[in-house]
Order: sequence, then C-alpha cells, then structure tokens
Amino acid sequence: MKHLLLIAHGSRRQQSNDEVRDLTQQLTAAAQGHFDQVSCAFLELSAPSIPEGIDSAARQGAHSIIVLPYFLAAGQHVGTEIPKIIASAHQRHPQVTITLLPHLGASKAMPSLLLSIAEDMGYR
Repeated sequence: MKHLLLIAHGSRRQQSNDEVRDLTQQLTAAAQGHFDQVSCAFLELSAPSIPEGIDSAARQGAHSIIVLPYFLAAGQHVGTEIPKIIASAHQRHPQVTITLLPHLGASKAMPSLLLSIAEDMGYR
C-alpha cells in the first residue's frame, strides 16, 4: 500500500489545523489511483504528530510512505527537524520505504500556481 502523509507545522489555532485536515480530505478524493491512503500529521501543537502519522500508516500496512512537507520555506523545521524525524522513523520501520519530498515552496509549479490564484481572483 502506498500512503501520502501531508505534514504541516501545527497551530494553537484549531481552524488552521482544520484547514490542513480539509486539504487532506481533498487530496484523498483527488489521489485515487495514485495513493491508497492519504493522511496528515503535524510537527507540533496538534495531533497526530509526524512520528504518530508514520507509525499509523505503517500499522495500516503501508509499504511506501511519501512524506510531503506543507511548508513554504526551508527553515530549521524543513532543513533539520523533519529529516531527523524521518531518519528515526526509518529505524522503527525498516521494512517500509519512507520518502521525504521537498517542501511545497520548492516546487517548480509554485510560480504557475501563484499566478493562477491571482487570475482566479480576477487579477491579471
């Protein structure tokens, strides 16, 4: 089973965490045929944590977990903390392939996405 794990920072503001959960539901609907399951996890301030999200996917039978950081910039969290969490998960689940993708802001699709958003809002 191939699992997509969307990871975000987490917030004290519940609405922010719910936005990530809503996006996860949208990804689940859109990912049919690409991923067997989609879930989200948080670095801090909300549950499940990233280790809990990985452990849950492994328990559910994932043989491959694709971790997508929902972060715009490569700060301390993206550059250091998340790779350490993933390395620890590799040790706990050596039978599972865990792939850490580049953070969202590094995507070459970002400029087109931003322009598309501006156009959708009526600005050209």
